Amino acid sequence: MARSSPRTRRATPSTRRYTPPTETSSILLSDALQRFGRSGLAERQLDMLRPAAAPDAKVVIYFAGDLQVLEAPAVSIVGTREVSDQGRRRALQLARDFAEAGVVVVSGLARGVDAAAHTGAIQFGGSTAAVIGTPLSKSYPIENAPLQEEIYTRHLLISPFAEGSNVFKGNFPARNRVMAALSDATIIVEASDTSGTLHQAAECVRLGRWLFILKSVADDRSLEWPARFLGKPNVEVLNSIDDVLQRIK
Repeated sequence: MARSSPRTRRATPSTRRYTPPTETSSILLSDALQRFGRSGLAERQLDMLRPAAAPDAKVVIYFAGDLQVLEAPAVSIVGTREVSDQGRRRALQLARDFAEAGVVVVSGLARGVDAAAHTGAIQFGGSTAAVIGTPLSKSYPIENAPLQEEIYTRHLLISPFAEGSNVFKGNFPARNRVMAALSDATIIVEASDTSGTLHQAAECVRLGRWLFILKSVADDRSLEWPARFLGKPNVEVLNSIDDVLQRIK
């Protein structure tokens, strides 16, 4: 009887390995904000950044890579994980435009808009900073492990979670809170009414950071959430990146 050939197992995203950074550091978030000229937060606003379980604790951020990246103006480009092709192209274009303008592109290393934003900044010679919802030793989603490795090697990887911290769904709103604080402005590229991206929109409002909503999103009558933010201080519809540059540079 002829022996059947063994099946070749295809690698899947879940089997890919992540190599964590070997050198990491930490800094108080308040010190980082002061160092890079982004303090401007009242004590009440700093209280918002502390974990609910430890209201008296100092907020520490852990990082790998070049913290000096944050010396330049920084803009978060964020949005849905289930991004449309058009939304992905918009995120890439925004990242390219900001990279060419010398602005650091910040995002959360999720799939969808986040990955497109980081990739665009890197492809076009800019700098990027990723703020993740896990300790630095983990990569989620695992499919972004190569991108995460490139970011901590050549750019900046940040986490508000110490090594050994458990990963919960509630980590990601906390991640958005820190990302909003470290950025001069946030741009929402695409998001549904139930998107986790709206946590970052709310944090921008609470912290007094600039929030920009793409015109295509603001004009989308199927969405209810833009109306909850437009009209609030420091919230604008984005028509071009000049709208952002005029306010942060």
